Amino acid sequence: MKRNFWRSLVAVVAGNAIYFSLMRYLPPRGQHQPFQIDWGLAVDFWVCLFCYGLVRMIR
Repeated sequence: MKRNFWRSLVAVVAGNAIYFSLMRYLPPRGQHQPFQIDWGLAVDFWVCLFCYGLVRMIR
């Protein structure tokens, strides 16, 4: 259980770091607006999910 927590934490931190560093280059619909549910959240989710898959493949 601890291992899965750390994998998830690494994936979310890395995914958010990647997303927020690339956010200004995304089209306006892909940019997250604070305190709103928008397409930016979906893009952020997919980036984190991709990072989680990478972490699972590496380990």
